Amino acid sequence: MDRNAAFLDGRTAVVTGAGSGIGKGIAKGYADFGARVALLERDEETCQRTADEIAAAGGEALSLPTDVRDGEAVERAIAATCERFGAVDILVNNAGGVFAAPFLETNERGWDALHRANLKHIYHCSKSVGQRMVDRGEGGSIINVVSIEGVRAAPLYAAYAAAKAGAINFTKTLAVELAEHRIRVNAIAPDFTWTEGLAAVSAGGTEAVGMVPMRRAGHVDDIAGAAIFLASDLSTYLTGDCLHVDGGTFAAAGWYPHPESGRYVLGPTRPAKDESGA
Repeated sequence: MDRNAAFLDGRTAVVTGAGSGIGKGIAKGYADFGARVALLERDEETCQRTADEIAAAGGEALSLPTDVRDGEAVERAIAATCERFGAVDILVNNAGGVFAAPFLETNERGWDALHRANLKHIYHCSKSVGQRMVDRGEGGSIINVVSIEGVRAAPLYAAYAAAKAGAINFTKTLAVELAEHRIRVNAIAPDFTWTEGLAAVSAGGTEAVGMVPMRRAGHVDDIAGAAIFLASDLSTYLTGDCLHVDGGTFAAAGWYPHPESGRYVLGPTRPAKDESGA
């Protein structure tokens, strides 16, 4: 083993949804470990801000405001990346979106929108980068950021969960198809991870944290660490896998510590009533 195998010096990574949250954490982590990073993000302001932060820390980043749901826009962005950096060694398909709605109240437009945001963009980016990796003949790493909702029931999120499940199966299938080209394809499935988006809709997330065996919310750096591992030479024999970076919630499968006793219980639990019946 060589400790330098963890570093990404001389490699180029493309990260989608890199303007904030997990995508931003991964992009900055890659830069810290030596990679040049192309940032694909719809929001031009946050895309440039991430690039500026990477540059300020001594890294090299290319800001490419891009709607990755648009195949032609993706192709232009990947072409610009190759023109600037020469080739793409790492692709992280992180972009996505979600909204809650009962399935019977979800119209076709909403269903299609969630699948474009969470699955179809993986097709666009993987096709564009994957073909270039094959033509180059030097291998590569494709990483899809999915969700724990892709492997469990997700009431009110049927379309989102179906798209994430599709992304997980796509990961396995593409891994087999591209293995002969030394292109590894893996997925990372977070659960409760503290990001700007989550902060905007949560008042601290206390209840959700109580469901996590490690008793804390995930941090974007937790996801970035797994992404660095999957992109580096430390994982050269790992492909077609889905790493659950979730503090143990996937393993727990509904078991969680009782809020009073701390003992593990399965299913909903409420504090015991007092003598007045309250």
